[in-house]
Formats: sequence, structure tokens, C-alpha cells
Amino acid sequence: MRDHSRSETGPHTEVWTGRATNRFQWLLAPVGAACLALGIELAVDSAWSSGVAPLVMSVVGCIAAGLLVLFGTLAFVHVAVRVDRESLEVRCGHIGLPRRRIPLAHVAGAEFAPHVTPRHWGGWGYRWRPEKGTAVVVRRGEGIVLRLWDGHTFTITIDNAESAVRVIRARLRPAPDPA
Repeated sequence: MRDHSRSETGPHTEVWTGRATNRFQWLLAPVGAACLALGIELAVDSAWSSGVAPLVMSVVGCIAAGLLVLFGTLAFVHVAVRVDRESLEVRCGHIGLPRRRIPLAHVAGAEFAPHVTPRHWGGWGYRWRPEKGTAVVVRRGEGIVLRLWDGHTFTITIDNAESAVRVIRARLRPAPDPA
């Protein structure tokens, strides 16, 4: 985690960056590779005698499961957050996808969340729950909760979340006048 914000009172031209990593998810990569290998093995060297349809379903199912697990591992093994004077950008995994850019003009407030867990969000990854909003959860621990002007919330697990909240709050503009 790097905190490049040097001045909280002057012009905000600096960039704050932070990240969170979940090394446990790498344990799922061999499972995905095994499913993928099984699907390829079934397709290439099959002594299947029950017909073509069950074989095709098995091959497609194994390859799809393997690719989903491998993509999930690559996409959600870490999250990187970048805050500049105009926006907050969230990038997931080694590919940088999914990615979300939120202009700070759309943020009403930022709060520190000491305990964000995958269990509360339904697992790791990019999550949406009607009663809680949207989240990027890569591990259990501290995070930030952004309250947006449209009433939605966006939660991100990140190391040194208190520093991120301070930087975001310092860069927020006052509420727009309804008149």
C-alpha cells in the first residue's frame, strides 16, 4: 500500500493508491486447472460408450467450470484503488477487470468499515445485494464504504482504509443545492 498524499490542506494534485490481496484464492487455481484438464482429456481421449450428448455435456461442463474458477482467481486475487483529485478508480485482479471509475462529484461521503467479510456479501468478487449495495470483496478485513448522491453505496476491501477515507473526504465537494 502506498500513500502518496502529502498534503491534506493544499491543492489535491497527488494520487493516493492502495490495494488488498487474498493469497488464499490461489489455492483455487489448481482446482480450475484440474477441471479444465479433465474436460480436455475427456474430449481428446474418451472411451465414453453412453452416446455423444452426455460426453459433450461433460466436456463443456468441465471446461466451463475450469475457466470460471481460473478467471475468478485471476480477477479477484487482489484489488487496487487509485484516488486522484477527480475520481476513484477500482481495478480488480491481474487483468484489471472488472474496473469501476467513480467521479468524486458523485460521492456524498466516505466511511471506514472495520469488518468487511465475504460471508456478509455472499462470497468473494464483485457483489451486489439489494439491501447493502455493491462491493468488491477480495478478503476479510477493513474497507471503505462510499455513499453516492444517487442513494447507492459502494464498498471496497482495502488495506489502510482509514487513510483512504481521509483522502476521499478531503477531496469531496459540498452537497449540490437543490434549488
